[in-house]
Amino acid sequence: MMHDVRVELGSRSYDVRIGPGLLSRAGTEIAPLLQRPRVAILTDETVAGLHLEPLQQALAAEGIEATALTLPAGEATKSWDHLGRAVEWLLSERIERRDIVIALGGGVIGDLAGFAAAILRRGVAFVQIPTSLLAQVDSSVGGKTGVNARAGKNLIGAFHQPSLVLADIDVLGTLTPRDFLAGYGEVVKYGLLGDADFFEWLEDHGPDMASGDAALRAEAVRRSVQMKADIVARDETEQGDRALLNLGHTFCHALEAATGYSDRLLHGEGVAIGCALAFELSARLGLCAQEDPSRVRAHLSDMGMKTDLSDIPGDLPDADGLLDLMAQDKKVQDGQLRLILARGIGEAFVTADAPRQAIRGVLSDALAAR
Repeated sequence: MMHDVRVELGSRSYDVRIGPGLLSRAGTEIAPLLQRPRVAILTDETVAGLHLEPLQQALAAEGIEATALTLPAGEATKSWDHLGRAVEWLLSERIERRDIVIALGGGVIGDLAGFAAAILRRGVAFVQIPTSLLAQVDSSVGGKTGVNARAGKNLIGAFHQPSLVLADIDVLGTLTPRDFLAGYGEVVKYGLLGDADFFEWLEDHGPDMASGDAALRAEAVRRSVQMKADIVARDETEQGDRALLNLGHTFCHALEAATGYSDRLLHGEGVAIGCALAFELSARLGLCAQEDPSRVRAHLSDMGMKTDLSDIPGDLPDADGLLDLMAQDKKVQDGQLRLILARGIGEAFVTADAPRQAIRGVLSDALAAR
């Protein structure tokens, strides 16, 4: 079940290793990257309780000194304040440009630690050890790092590629069912945007994967990472094809802002709902078959996932309010909202031509169904 996926970016190329037992092998995997046997680990309180000690033991076994900072868990940590705390701590620990920062955690820690490494001494190497399904298939690969702003999500950041990604399938067994399924929202996105065969494979194997089948989990992570690696290699800084990876995300980011980046809606849940909305809009615009949105929702429902705005607890803004939040998305260019829509399952494309009234109509109908 061990897989290697290469992210081809010239002198900044790196491997994503996928398989069981990688946390216990972290010292062996990371040692060849070090100029001196010293690393700094950034993690959060939840992950630290589960995985920090095994990581430190694995590093110590190879003679690698490790210091660690544990931050609060949750989306609120992805902020200026915690970024500043992390950078000041790294400086106080005398982390040099030849050292390595390790991001041990989910997407929040990966994004924050990567950004801290990007700006520390104008660039320090870092290694991603993603502990959530969402981070393993998406945020740990491709070099997007950053924090959130009051105006919206991921508006402050930099492209800074990791030196290595270690995706240990075993750690997925420590996730709650909700967190695992939230990560699955990013997995299914890959099939929807560019691989209809993968989506069909997920329809067949998704429930067994969610139930704990390790081989299926490794294969799903591998196929997701391979697709992302191929896209990143073509378009590292999102000037073209890489925008396809944002299928569902413009809706998602607006919904996350509307729910205060709280546990009312996890990121991957928002992605799943956003994908369903994107396919609904595509069907209404005559871009894809009317059956496609139903098929998307049916699979998400079979997996026990959130599929509609009605699945989000609490109040939401009206359609115009959600549109205003969507307008804060970083994909807006020259005031035009760019959306990822689809001509069918596996056939996503980027457009700035979706009529505002059509988007408003989809949102209004979804809100009315609450």
